[in-house]
Amino acid sequence: MSTKPANPRLLAVRALRQIIENGQPLDAALSALGDSRDRPWLQELLYGVLRHYYQLNAIAAQLLKKPLKDHDHDIHLLILVGLYELAYMETKAHAAVNETVAVTRVLKKNWASGLVNACLRRAQREHEQLYRQADSVTEARFNHPDWLIGKIREHYPDSWQAMLEANNQRPPMHLRVNARQASRDDYLAELESAEIVADKLDCCTNGIVLGRPVPVTQLPGFSQGRVSVQDGAAQLAATLLDLAPGQRVLDACAAPGGKACHILEHEPALASLEMVENSATRAERIGQNLARLGLTGELHIADASAPDSWWDGTPYQRILLDAPCSATGVIRRHPDIKLHRTPGQISAAVQLQSKILDALWPLLDSGGKLLYVTCSILPEENELQLRRFLSRHDDADEVALNLPWAQRRDPGYQILPGDSGLDGFYYGCIQKR
Repeated sequence: MSTKPANPRLLAVRALRQIIENGQPLDAALSALGDSRDRPWLQELLYGVLRHYYQLNAIAAQLLKKPLKDHDHDIHLLILVGLYELAYMETKAHAAVNETVAVTRVLKKNWASGLVNACLRRAQREHEQLYRQADSVTEARFNHPDWLIGKIREHYPDSWQAMLEANNQRPPMHLRVNARQASRDDYLAELESAEIVADKLDCCTNGIVLGRPVPVTQLPGFSQGRVSVQDGAAQLAATLLDLAPGQRVLDACAAPGGKACHILEHEPALASLEMVENSATRAERIGQNLARLGLTGELHIADASAPDSWWDGTPYQRILLDAPCSATGVIRRHPDIKLHRTPGQISAAVQLQSKILDALWPLLDSGGKLLYVTCSILPEENELQLRRFLSRHDDADEVALNLPWAQRRDPGYQILPGDSGLDGFYYGCIQKR
């Protein structure tokens, strides 16, 4: 006996509750939904509601006579789902309303059917007026929390609005061709044969940008390790490390392993690559990526800030520290960051970054280089962090990098979200005398 598939709007509400109420990452919430035939549609709903969360909330506030009680947060989220579908998706309006209202009965809250119906019908009738009124609220206009808008505006007075708008755009899909298996030109020809529109990503030797995102299962040779999905800004790390045969390399905070795999692809003749990751669950992703690409390295499930527990005492010639950070440069890929981050978390991240930097510095060989990377746009995690480090260590000097796509900082280089089509990343390189 077959069971009727769940209304995808119901699944969206359940996932949103996990994300918003319990702090579950968007990726994990999506994975928990499985690979149903509704997954692309569900993904559109979840990403869309989170991208426009503050705007949709402001509109719901106009539609509701009074806020719903905490135990009816599922109905509030259902209204946001319906509002997003009406405004941004191609569903017929009557179908969107009827199917959204139907979820109230599955939730055993029949009393809410009339409320949800009235809210969505009014949203249809008064669309322009409601959205115009919502735009008068700063959070709703820019779809970011007030505290983060204030921080970005303070640090980037000339470009803060463009940065916020870039964060709310759909990101492009970038690929990294495995140089051990194919050239970029050869793989572009394979994509053309598969009728997938693509072009070279100018900033990256092996980078490709797709005309539109596709499932990885449609990418030629993906399961055989011929290509990986990785933003162009992240692809810069392997080349900026100035790798050479015979080097011992450390990738600290290595999950999910994209940069580690790129290092091994970029320089096959390394003496060794060691990876450190303190989360066993995230370390599994490293192993999966290495296996798919046919690469090997030594993985330590350990704390990067406590090397006595995993370091064998032999110095490294190169260290990549992709530091834990606010991830404020990749909001366009992870819109749940806007809801999950707090000022306190950023302060904690800054302290942890400093601790890891100081712990790793003694592991670097004389003349060796440490590449410090974040996917943040906040100076306290980036140039101010490295400036403090340089003031503490008189045997450290900044190394200039070839990054014409980035803005020069003192020290380091900042790529802003959307610049050259890239995610927001910071790079700073320091060398031991």
